Amino acid sequence: MTISITHRDSATLGGSGSILMRQRRDHARLDTMMNRWPAGGTDEELDALWQDIVQLVFSHAFAEETVLWPLLRRVAPHGEELTARVEEEHQAINDLVARVEKAPDDPRRGEWIRQAFGLIRQDIRDEEDELLPCLRDAFGDRRLRRIGAAWETVRATAPTRPHPGVPRRPPGNALRGVPLSVFDRLRDLAPTGGPVARRASLIASGTVGAAAVVFCVVRATRRPGRR
Repeated sequence: MTISITHRDSATLGGSGSILMRQRRDHARLDTMMNRWPAGGTDEELDALWQDIVQLVFSHAFAEETVLWPLLRRVAPHGEELTARVEEEHQAINDLVARVEKAPDDPRRGEWIRQAFGLIRQDIRDEEDELLPCLRDAFGDRRLRRIGAAWETVRATAPTRPHPGVPRRPPGNALRGVPLSVFDRLRDLAPTGGPVARRASLIASGTVGAAAVVFCVVRATRRPGRR
């Protein structure tokens, strides 16, 4: 019987550094931010909140698709079916957020955002109730912590904006997505002070180095490993 990870304690999920606890912390952060949205605020405050949500959603999903779902397809009896459904949810979120980003003055923007939040919440439920428990069943605590570290590495250099044309599966998502993260992260830093050229250089060099790590992770998840 599959048991949701939602209310299980840290010890039963492999400890604080395990992929299951890392995922759950991100999901809780997203839920908190989405719950703040109906309270409103100034245009600047709502824009900052929206950008925080977008950045977390896309870096989190990219790391899932690069690290977790290939593993799940390998170890879970219905892994292909489960991950295909979540990939469809990710694509729908991607398309909706891209629509919001391209039409900031559209009167339908608020409805699109509410639809995106609904999809994100459904995605969280599907992952915590069905997909992530399969990783708990398949791997021991030490392996869950190693997977968590790999996921965190990929997330740190993942795209932070919607890119509907990027494939949902590796290696295509890494080949097309990692270079885009340079531009995404420059946009994320645009309001901050400091020389733009220097920031661009630091981000570009960091992302190029991290790209090698991403491709190593992609290769590793496609090979059988110890549990």
